[in-house]
Amino acid sequence: MQSIDRAMQIAKILASEGTSNGISISDLSKQCELALSTLHRILKAMVKQGLAEQDLNTKLYKLGPVWMEYGLRAYDTMDYVSTIRPELDRLSKEVEESIYLSKCTGLEAIIIERIDNENNQIRMYDQLGLRIPMNIGAANKIMLASMPEQEVEEIIQQLVPKKEQQVFREKITEVRKKGYAISHGERTEGTSSIGVAISDAVGDVVGAISIGCVTFNLSDARQQFMVDKILETKKRVSEKLGRNL
Repeated sequence: MQSIDRAMQIAKILASEGTSNGISISDLSKQCELALSTLHRILKAMVKQGLAEQDLNTKLYKLGPVWMEYGLRAYDTMDYVSTIRPELDRLSKEVEESIYLSKCTGLEAIIIERIDNENNQIRMYDQLGLRIPMNIGAANKIMLASMPEQEVEEIIQQLVPKKEQQVFREKITEVRKKGYAISHGERTEGTSSIGVAISDAVGDVVGAISIGCVTFNLSDARQQFMVDKILETKKRVSEKLGRNL
């Protein structure tokens, strides 16, 4: 189990922002706090399995191709993504902003789809695969507001400081009543997002659609316009997934 933990720790570092060109074994050793001999042994095994690869010229390490293979296989099993992608593209064209699709994975949500708008030169850009704590952002709050209360409470207990929990619960109640969430500068200063949850045919939350934009361009009128458009998108997506609202 220790070897698996260490391999996953290495994989997370290799996947982290800023290591796209690769990272040296010495830098990896510092970040992992592992001896070079131990790290070299683990990397050798990871390379053999396709979990890591080494550039023969620079000697730097990067993620191996097998992660993409597994990721694409997992992505392909989420049939609803391909079903609703046209609606995400339509929404992006309507509001001329970046559109995101997020999925809850325990205490975090992961961005699994992004539609960029070419007409908007000043836009948010969050990477696919980015993980965000469930108590942060419009997409995550609306997912919480759509989940069973016991599940929500467990997440609150683990992520929200005790002195802030009651205020957070009140925010989630308010979001639940509205049917959408709005976030300003929670994760990145100067940015805003508007999110709605999407559910499957039996009512289980499968993710959230959100619009990401820069705040300085967000007037009250434009914000309401985007709220109206994302709610229209939610209705069309729900119909495609077999839920009539």
